[in-house]
Amino acid sequence: MKPFDLSKLRKDLTKSIDGISFGFNDPTDWIDTGNYALNYLISGDFHRGVPLGKVTMFAGESGAGKSFICSANLIRDAQRQGIFVVLIDTENALDESWLTALGVSTAEDKLLKVSLSMIDDVAKLISMFMKDYKDQPAEKRVKTLFVIDSLGMLLTPTDINQFESGDMKGDMGRKPKALAALVRNCVNMFGNYNVGMVCTNHTYGSQDPYNPDDKISGGCLVAGTNVTMADGSYKPIEKLELDDMVQTMFGAQPVTNLWHYQKTTVSLTLEDGSTIECSPEHKFLVNRFEGQLWVSANDLTEEDEILAV
Repeated sequence: MKPFDLSKLRKDLTKSIDGISFGFNDPTDWIDTGNYALNYLISGDFHRGVPLGKVTMFAGESGAGKSFICSANLIRDAQRQGIFVVLIDTENALDESWLTALGVSTAEDKLLKVSLSMIDDVAKLISMFMKDYKDQPAEKRVKTLFVIDSLGMLLTPTDINQFESGDMKGDMGRKPKALAALVRNCVNMFGNYNVGMVCTNHTYGSQDPYNPDDKISGGCLVAGTNVTMADGSYKPIEKLELDDMVQTMFGAQPVTNLWHYQKTTVSLTLEDGSTIECSPEHKFLVNRFEGQLWVSANDLTEEDEILAV
């Protein structure tokens, strides 16, 4: 019997499948977050942090320090190791004086700061970079870190077109799908190279009693939406204050956080003729054949029975 020729299989696969690699690609470069506990949670080592070759997201509430860690600490340590940084500022919020004060070099040979607002443009930038990167000889490839601050503020063409036309109905879920595609493609592109990406994103309080952890990126209701207070009265959502007692599925509970965002929205019409305007990712508790589920507004169907918002 003729022995199995593994080397021939490798050659055939390499020719027929573009980008295929064999074996393991364990990270060799780690970037310090500036926090021992955070380093350990990410890498299992107090002195390591974020790896190159991977995509890492830092999500938390506004003011939690996401930009301080990603756009300051990580960039500073990356530059110390000779890693080139591409900083994509989607919020137009990162000042050179702030970065410099935190030890970040803004020299052109160490940092490329780009202000972009469109998901498609970010994808194009990274794709073009990786194409050129792969074409270079291995010895000339510079270790690179992409930093996106923040992912949640990126826009879709639909967002822009609707804003320009004054029609703010929302993109019916294109943004979450586009962001997911961006991250998935980056994971695949970076795996075999010393290129990594870190992103920031905001979170919102979970409405699911069985999964109470904060959720990444968030659903919102528009100003003017009435919230039922603990005493049975109503109050517009934009007038809520910290410690106000509101009625929830689990009884009266105090307001612990307040968020204010500018987002595209969708409008839902219920069977009784009432309407709810919210962001596409806002969660609704519905009855389905598999039980009660929390479902995003853009995933609702006409057959869903809404139990709670």
